[in-house]
Amino acid sequence: MKISVNWLRELVNVTLTPEALADLLTIAGLEVDEIEDRRQWADGVVIGKIIDRQPHPNADKLSVCQVDIGAETPSTIVCGAPNAKADIYVPVATLGTYLPKIDLKIKSAKLRGVKSEGMICSLAEVGLAKESAGIHIFEEDNLQLGADARPFLELDDVILDISPTANRADAMSMIGVAREVAALTGGELNLPQPPETTLSDPQTYPLTVEVSDGNACPTYIGTIIEGVKIAPSPDWLQQRLEAAGVRPINNVVDITNLVLLEWGQPLHAFDRQKLETVAGNKDHLTVRARFAKDTETLKTLDGQERKLNPVNLLITANDTPVALAGVMGGEETEVAEETQNILLEAALFEQVTIRRSSRSQSLRSEASARYERGINQSELELACRRAIALITELAGGTPVTQKMSDHRPDRSAESIELRLDRIHHVLGPVEKDGQRINIAGEDVERILSDLGCTLTPVSGENTVLSVTIPSYRYRDLEREIDLIEEVARLYGYDRFCDELPDKTEAGGLSIEYQTQRKVREVFRGVGLTELVQYSLVKPEKAEVFLSNPLFAEYSALRTNLLDGIIDAFAYNQSQGNGALNGFEIGRIFRKIDGEIAEWDNIAGIMGGDLLPQGRWTRSGKANPMSWFEAKGILERVFQRLGVSVEYRQDSEDERLQPGRTAALWLQGQKLGIFGQIHPQLRQEKDLMDEVYAFELDFRCLSKVLNRDSLLTPHFQSYSSYPAVERDLAFFASLDVPVANLTKTMNKAGGKLLAGVELFDDYQGQNVPEGQRSLAFSLAYRSGDRTLTDEDVEPVHDKIRKALVKQFAVTLRS
Repeated sequence: MKISVNWLRELVNVTLTPEALADLLTIAGLEVDEIEDRRQWADGVVIGKIIDRQPHPNADKLSVCQVDIGAETPSTIVCGAPNAKADIYVPVATLGTYLPKIDLKIKSAKLRGVKSEGMICSLAEVGLAKESAGIHIFEEDNLQLGADARPFLELDDVILDISPTANRADAMSMIGVAREVAALTGGELNLPQPPETTLSDPQTYPLTVEVSDGNACPTYIGTIIEGVKIAPSPDWLQQRLEAAGVRPINNVVDITNLVLLEWGQPLHAFDRQKLETVAGNKDHLTVRARFAKDTETLKTLDGQERKLNPVNLLITANDTPVALAGVMGGEETEVAEETQNILLEAALFEQVTIRRSSRSQSLRSEASARYERGINQSELELACRRAIALITELAGGTPVTQKMSDHRPDRSAESIELRLDRIHHVLGPVEKDGQRINIAGEDVERILSDLGCTLTPVSGENTVLSVTIPSYRYRDLEREIDLIEEVARLYGYDRFCDELPDKTEAGGLSIEYQTQRKVREVFRGVGLTELVQYSLVKPEKAEVFLSNPLFAEYSALRTNLLDGIIDAFAYNQSQGNGALNGFEIGRIFRKIDGEIAEWDNIAGIMGGDLLPQGRWTRSGKANPMSWFEAKGILERVFQRLGVSVEYRQDSEDERLQPGRTAALWLQGQKLGIFGQIHPQLRQEKDLMDEVYAFELDFRCLSKVLNRDSLLTPHFQSYSSYPAVERDLAFFASLDVPVANLTKTMNKAGGKLLAGVELFDDYQGQNVPEGQRSLAFSLAYRSGDRTLTDEDVEPVHDKIRKALVKQFAVTLRS
């Protein structure tokens, strides 16, 4: 919210500089995001009077003006504005003035042969408008020539852009910020005191106000005001709105916006004649707040035809929708130039009701932003009287009839007990005059009294107070700890002593998180890029849905990581970025036996040319990644993690191609799946040829990892002795996986067998039907000697016999 310092000083007696005020508010919790010093926009612009205007001798669209700026002689200024004329007061940028909004420094210059000494300014040139048709003309007469023009342009002001937290609904108004500043500085408040509304003849116009749900709309006040004259607002009102970032429209609408900014109370003005036309009855008007029906529609002020649903709270005229309550009015009943009589709405709407209604229509307004946080219920009548008084003064209206429906609960008897001992226990000591003491009871009473609280000592308890909360803070201050926070905030967080607990322990990462970091490091080490994606997905294949989603398109939680990674790969490829070889460690959500479970998984995707820099050796052709190259990347990960993974044929996942998919098993538990993307899916996503993906259960992997050796690596020396290699060839059944054969060889070979590598796999001529010819290279090595044939042959023979016995292979060597 944008806060005008000049306006704030009208409401509270504060002498701090804007910068000091911004620091004070920020420390107190109302963060100031930006300080906009408008005084710089027109520094050097003065009041001038055009005493003579003559056409330019060499240009049809220019004029030569003699301008009195209070100097000994008038200044000659060449002006191109069509509204320049004699005997008007105008803002004049003198020589040497810099106008930052148009990045122009005023210098003496010749324009078509005539010397010009200054510039007569438009509102655009001093930053008050985007475009201006001509120079600005002051409405006031007899202004002091040569005086600073900024006060008359409302440019002697500084704007503070604050971001109140969600619990500080009171800070969404000038009155609320003024109260906060008064509590922080001890300044005296000077709040507007509107007069009581006098109705000319309450029986003149038959008006009825009804509320169908007292919780959704606790209070509704409807006031008929006749004889209004719609016109532009006076300058002071327009400038006040523009300083807050609100566009002026007309006097009546601008008054409702002013009260919104001043009191934080949204108001809305309807054209009464248009209401009667919509309602179809000029003799009697019933204004009602009710929820919408599925079949109803409403065209709002932004020109959009909106389909309503039952969560939308409406304002109706004789049961015809005319406004989206608390959000935006209807176009059919808006106040326009021809409006003569209005219905002024001042209402309270429940927070959740307005939030749901606003979100269902994807429509947010200044009014809904305040209703969603909460409106001060006790000052509704004050805000209404303020608006009526201004409409009477600035638009000439006469209040005729006022009706009210009120269902507000009585909160006057509510109070909170506050213990001084509890304050000392939570906040600790403060440093005062070089001593560490507990915050004094009189300081606590002063702070809470400045906030508008009423304090009453509890009988029989010297250190316990009964605190009655002011109406504008009842949503924020609900418990004893809330009052303690206010004491700390206004006393100053920086004034409390820093104390560490008596028993402290060094912080550190959990074993689980350290394990996850190590796994991330390993995946990045093999060349994969770490990806991070949203857990929210479209509700197509989801099992877990959000009860209150931000967007309907993302109203479910993902059940796997692979779908998102495939989409990311496709998107990057479509943008011309090539293959996205990456991985993600993230949380997935599933329903198991009716209960929602969540855990971390690992997924990755690979494809493209592993050596794109070497294309010149292949006549510029890419070399797509093979299944074994992709498997090799995954194998390097497992090798670095020190785990041995078994590959088994699998065809359950429809996203992966049968025959090129393997289930990964680790110590008897299914770790995950790895395979090539199915051709049909590859065609749907328009992916490149031969893309591979995997998804692993991180729970299974973390259980098996040797965490001591993983987190604290141990060096293992390499053998300095050469290896002895032997080949082993045989016929084996097609049903026997190579992984099982390798596992048996490693077990039979014991410590001497250093490595097993398959180098030939053949099926065809001279191979028995249902079998294949396999050839392995076995490496034997010892760490303390060079092995001889006598050492190797017994072990090699043991391996051969184990294969024959377990798999009935036919040995060829």
